[in-house]
Amino acid sequence: MLQSKDTSFSGSVNNNERNGYSPNETSKGISVVTTTWNEKENIKELILRVRSALRDFPHEIIVVDDNSSDGTFDVAKCFADLAVSKVREGQTKGLLYGMKLSRFPVIVTIDADLENNPDFILSLTNQLDKFDLVVASRTVVPRFSERLASKTLGKMFGVSDFFSNFRAYKKETIGNFNLRAGETFGGELLVVAKKQGLNIGEEKYEPPSRRCSPRIGGKIKANLRIIAALMKCWIIYLV
Repeated sequence: MLQSKDTSFSGSVNNNERNGYSPNETSKGISVVTTTWNEKENIKELILRVRSALRDFPHEIIVVDDNSSDGTFDVAKCFADLAVSKVREGQTKGLLYGMKLSRFPVIVTIDADLENNPDFILSLTNQLDKFDLVVASRTVVPRFSERLASKTLGKMFGVSDFFSNFRAYKKETIGNFNLRAGETFGGELLVVAKKQGLNIGEEKYEPPSRRCSPRIGGKIKANLRIIAALMKCWIIYLV
């Protein structure tokens, strides 16, 4: 186990054995990226479930921790292939940071709160034969603000769950991704992809029940934050 400082940001890196695959396997594998903020209770289970879902495929799991105060990083560095702890900047920047650290040609982003089923990962990646980016869209989108986003920008992009961060990307497409809107709960990544002309598809799935205390906040706070993120995404898309 190796731990070191990455001088490109304020934080710590834990890099487990990432060099155990042959060049042929590396050319076919899947990098799974998640961001965490106080997800100590969930991160081990998520990693183990991803390992099980991808047990027959070369893969790596990257955790980008947003300066958790509950010891999430300590758990993540024991189980992930690569764990990064950095200053708190939000989910969107964390996802892109982890994606750019990945070494396999296929990247899957997934939430750490166990609301995305890792068993669906291969259904997403199989669609990359036809698309550059595939969104796993929930059949039921619970919040008003998320439904609004999906009926506006999402409809224009051809996805019915605009703020779903359960996605599969071709790594070759994300090299020129740059962010400028702050926290958009992953929305800006989809906007950037659309503006760069990527072919976006979707796969629908049945989501589990939402947890009692979502990370984004209660009903009113969550809807306001998502609407603010939606407005940012509109501005980025139109400018």
